[in-house]
Parts: sequence; structure tokens; C-alpha cells
Amino acid sequence: QVQLVESGGGLVQAGGSLRLSCAASGRTFSNYYPMGWFRQAPGKEREFVAALDRRIRRTYYADSVKGRFTISSDNPKNTVNLQMNSLKPEDTAVYYCAAYSTTYYTSTLSPEYWGQGTQVTVSS
Repeated sequence: QVQLVESGGGLVQAGGSLRLSCAASGRTFSNYYPMGWFRQAPGKEREFVAALDRRIRRTYYADSVKGRFTISSDNPKNTVNLQMNSLKPEDTAVYYCAAYSTTYYTSTLSPEYWGQGTQVTVSS
């Protein structure tokens, strides 16, 4: 069984920064499985935020966060981080860590595993 545990959410003023972390555990979870982040705001559908193909170290971002968010990982520790800078009120959402069960990433893939979510609230 694979478990994803997020941390780092909270309340921040617009223009501020937060760093989210996600730790993956499970005997079958490879250091090279792609990982990423999604978010869901109240009344909206869950949306893609960022992903990292950990095998080739390539990153992918939603247009709405490009230049402000950075995804990174510590492969030996099976953790992925999301550094969020220049936060806006519209970034307010529950952020979910996601992981895939393939050794490569494409945008057409759906995550296999999900974390429980962490709240990020940006005040204006």
C-alpha cells in the first residue's frame, strides 16, 4: 500500500510564500515514479498544478502558476515539494499530492495515489 502525506499548508497574505511537502511511503513505490500536485477550490473541480518526472528531472506546470511555483524532489527520501511564491487569493484551495505508478510522465496520465490534502488560504 502506498501512502502520501502532505504538510506545510496554512494561511498567508497575498504576495507571500508557502512550501508544501509530500512524503511517499510503501514497499512498491519507486524512487522514479512521477509525483505532482493538484488543487481544488470550493465549488470547483480539482485541477492540475504541477508535476515532476523524477526519472528525467523534467517539470510541468499549469499556466496559472508558471513562474511562481516550483516543484522539486528528494528522490532517495521519496519526497516532493512545492514552493509557492507570489501567492494570490485565487490560489486558495485544498492542495493534494499525487503519485503515478509509471516510470514516465505525460499529461494524459491519471494519478494512481492521492494524499489527504492540505489547506492553503491566501488572504487579500
